[in-house]
Amino acid sequence: MSILLGCIADDFTGATDLANNLVRNGMRVAQTIGIPDRDLDIELDAVVVALKSRNI
Repeated sequence: MSILLGCIADDFTGATDLANNLVRNGMRVAQTIGIPDRDLDIELDAVVVALKSRNI
């Protein structure tokens, strides 16, 4: 797997907005809630991680 871009969003809505824009521009994207606890076994260009950091 060769990921070109890794992104961290402060909440689910922001992560979804970003992932949607990346997909619309031709990227293969996975969105996760929190840090993945295992490897993603699919071909991806980008991973968007949604955190609950807005309240901090």
